[in-house]
Amino acid sequence: MSGGGDEDRAYRPCAAIVLFAADGRVLVGERSDVARPAWQLPQGGIDGGETARAAALREMVEEIGTDKAEVLAESARWHRYDLPAGLGANPWKGRFRGQKVRLVALRFTGTDADIDVATAHPEFRAWKWVALEDLPGLAVVFKRPLYEAAVREFARLRDRLAGGR
Repeated sequence: MSGGGDEDRAYRPCAAIVLFAADGRVLVGERSDVARPAWQLPQGGIDGGETARAAALREMVEEIGTDKAEVLAESARWHRYDLPAGLGANPWKGRFRGQKVRLVALRFTGTDADIDVATAHPEFRAWKWVALEDLPGLAVVFKRPLYEAAVREFARLRDRLAGGR
């Protein structure tokens, strides 16, 4: 599942945001483009010449309406997932089979009032804080390995933030 090589060109570069509150919970958003509840981490494409960290900070503003955070860590490797065939229209016009993702952990420095998912192009209809370990159970099946990686990679970081659980 690591990134690299020609096969990686079939995957759109993406940054997924693991935004930690002071108590160690992470922010998830409820997708606005599906009828039934579907929760996920904020995420978005990495533009040419942009780092995953810069993309995460930009996507935070675009998707949850705030820049109140500081970058803490980045996953050591790329994580990939394929979009399932029955998902519907491919958002990338068939150019990519899925995404290769860098997880970026950030510490939220604002208050809940600073978060506003009613952005210029809303991707979420609601948001909430959840326990890090709950991420895989909230994710759509094809993203579960990515969210399991987030738990593995950032559990110690969460413990330090939340005062050594």
